[in-house]
Amino acid sequence: MAKRYPDGLEALREASFAIESGDFAFVTGHSGAGKTTALRLIPVIERPTSGTVVVHGQNVGALRAAAIPYLRRNVGVVFQDQKLLHDRPVFDNVMLPLVVCGSAPGEAARRARAALDKVGLAGREKALPIALSGGEQQRLCIARAVVNRPSILLADEPTANLDPEGAAELMDIFRAFNQVGVTVVVATHDASLIERYATRVVHLSHGRVIDGGSPA
Repeated sequence: MAKRYPDGLEALREASFAIESGDFAFVTGHSGAGKTTALRLIPVIERPTSGTVVVHGQNVGALRAAAIPYLRRNVGVVFQDQKLLHDRPVFDNVMLPLVVCGSAPGEAARRARAALDKVGLAGREKALPIALSGGEQQRLCIARAVVNRPSILLADEPTANLDPEGAAELMDIFRAFNQVGVTVVVATHDASLIERYATRVVHLSHGRVIDGGSPA
């Protein structure tokens, strides 16, 4: 697959790699290598300029616009642009995807509390995001990403602004989801995280795959 942006930037070039169901996979490479673009193609935030992006046997790059929300219910996303609702408490931030999907209020509330509990924010339901630390805000993003119980969880440089202890705590949360069957894909250049957690690694360089999904 390839991705060229309207300004002429070729973010991905003849890139081909595979991530298996149940992997804890890392997409790595230098800044500008194409890591973020690769992740954004999976939930059709971007579409490839050429080639195919296959998720669970479906070419998602060819999906009609009306079908994309159904795909995204199965793909949790934690990107650097967090898009938290800063005027709403933690609980409402996690509830939002369920409200959008039309979940019954009682079931939505139960699932939101369960998601917050899994990321260690059960006691912060009424806090505003601004009152949370950087690590807690990332945990809130994870809770919102998993509240729909997706089978795939994507994260773009999730530990970039965290100290080593906070980074380890966050990655342990990802590993816990992976251990119950969620496919986790993390874009990072942090070699220590890759060495500790990865089951599969995709190396990118200037938009090209130089190692296409080898076991770690």
